[in-house]
Amino acid sequence: MAISSTINKVSLNIANIDQHYYQLHELTVAQHPSETDFRFMVRLIAFMVNASEQLCFTKGLNDNDEPELWQKSLTDDIELWIDLGQPDDKRIRKACGRAAQVIIYTYHERKAKIWWEQQRGKLDRFDNLNVFHINAEGVESMVKRSMQLQCNIQEGEIYLSDDNSSFTITLERF
Repeated sequence: MAISSTINKVSLNIANIDQHYYQLHELTVAQHPSETDFRFMVRLIAFMVNASEQLCFTKGLNDNDEPELWQKSLTDDIELWIDLGQPDDKRIRKACGRAAQVIIYTYHERKAKIWWEQQRGKLDRFDNLNVFHINAEGVESMVKRSMQLQCNIQEGEIYLSDDNSSFTITLERF
């Protein structure tokens, strides 16, 4: 974590009916000074969708050799590599070579579609790569230093709520 990062405490109760995963996660997540509240929430959403006991946040923006989230085996092999935004094809090739599964979540729709059209031909050959766009307008209003979130995932839709608001979030596969 960077010294000037904002530290957020997140109590996240996940009920993923699609994957039969039900768990309360008590997270301490650093928000890099250059990271917007919206991007921070996209990172949390990526965690929610792929949640497991082994999934963890990495140094992210502070380290170019690590993804935003990853899941490693007991032998330190990377089982799942999760990146956000529109990484370049060199980074994606590297991730696909190092991890059993790679997922990229985009979050600015117009930019994401342009990026995907430019990258699609280069990335079609990777069988272990999945790319999704997160539609989550307004979720940045939930960001606080201490958050208590309820996440329900059913039939591919994510229902996210706290004491003051609720959002329906969708994923679109590229």
